[in-house]
Amino acid sequence: MACELSVSLPAVFRPLLAPGARYLGAHGGRGSGKSHVFADLAILHALKGGQRIVCIREVQQTLKESSKRLIEDKLRGHGLNRSHGFNPMLNHIQTPGGGVVSFVGMQDATAESIKSLEGYSVAWVEEAQTLSKRSMSLLRPTIRAAGSQLWFSWNPRRKTDAVDALLRGPEVPTGSVVIEANWRDNPYFPDVLEQERTDCLRIDPDQYAHIWEGQYATVLAGAYFAKSIAEAKADGRMCRLARDPLLPVLLMCDIGGAGARADAYAMWAVQLVGREIRVLNYYEAQGQEIGAHLEWMGINGYTVGRTVVWLPHDGKAVDKVYAVSYESAFKAAGYSVQILTNQGPGAAMGRIEAVRRMFGQCVFDQEKTAGGVDALGWYHEKRDAVRAIGLGPEHDWASHGADAFGMACIVAERKFKTVGGLGGAPLVYGSQGALA
Repeated sequence: MACELSVSLPAVFRPLLAPGARYLGAHGGRGSGKSHVFADLAILHALKGGQRIVCIREVQQTLKESSKRLIEDKLRGHGLNRSHGFNPMLNHIQTPGGGVVSFVGMQDATAESIKSLEGYSVAWVEEAQTLSKRSMSLLRPTIRAAGSQLWFSWNPRRKTDAVDALLRGPEVPTGSVVIEANWRDNPYFPDVLEQERTDCLRIDPDQYAHIWEGQYATVLAGAYFAKSIAEAKADGRMCRLARDPLLPVLLMCDIGGAGARADAYAMWAVQLVGREIRVLNYYEAQGQEIGAHLEWMGINGYTVGRTVVWLPHDGKAVDKVYAVSYESAFKAAGYSVQILTNQGPGAAMGRIEAVRRMFGQCVFDQEKTAGGVDALGWYHEKRDAVRAIGLGPEHDWASHGADAFGMACIVAERKFKTVGGLGGAPLVYGSQGALA
């Protein structure tokens, strides 16, 4: 039985109907209706007859975690059933003209198994912020039938997530249509979600922008420094900073190594001015040799004689391959180097507490330290969900920047105390930038 369906799309989503698009993307916060719109678009596409559509998530252990129920609810809402060619089965949905809607989790997919999708005309990735780079690289060349499309709907999490790098980076693929949709763009936004939204704004303001306005998750719920970052933003301490030319720059480092699998190397540029820790810049690199770090220092004007490099205690360790330590390498380049002594057991929590004590005296260059502040906002406790206990700081992408910043706060706190307390006289430096 032939069927025509008329669907009214909110104005913000209408660009997705542009003919000839290869990539369709909709990002934004909760309550925008993104999933409902793409479910309707999938049904409209299926009505053409003979279409193969795959709904994808990064992790899908069961169909309860898929978009299957949403599409089935939409079919019932539109009055579409077997007489129109739609027949929900256990693991898929049969559609008019011998078409099908399938549901796939990419986490366990391989280059061989994903070949089964080569003839599909549409791939819709829901919760696309969780799609890994590996999954993205497998999916894009697989959906390659003439006129095929890839759809992505997501609540942004980080700029570095695969979908954001693809569709919100400086260069996007040819034939991309990407829109932002939030709760205010949804004419059907329900009262129950309005209550949830206003409660979030009142109770959990540091998460509001991410959850409801579709902004990047710069602060992870439960992160060690979530409250401190929110207060810094509210106080106007995320701003534009100028370097004081009369004071040295302290480069606070968490060392990594060379090689693709090595830990990242992180470095904060700070100045201690009166009662303030002025956080000027942030640098992070993975798998780079020390020459790359020195080049960044030179480009940014952190020159010999006006810069002090602070290293953790293992900065003295000699690399087994290159027979050089970070300390000796920086000294060979002419820099003054200081080593923070081993803090012993509990060093990680010691750094965390130092940051909490000193954060109120920190002022950040909003643009240059954005990547580092993201790391501070993400740095959180690892939890045992079964026993509901904390297991100490989670070691992930954010820990290197957080560790380096913790060292900065320890050093600053000691230097402030050395000169008579936080309200004491200005700091005095010698010719090599060392505290006089």
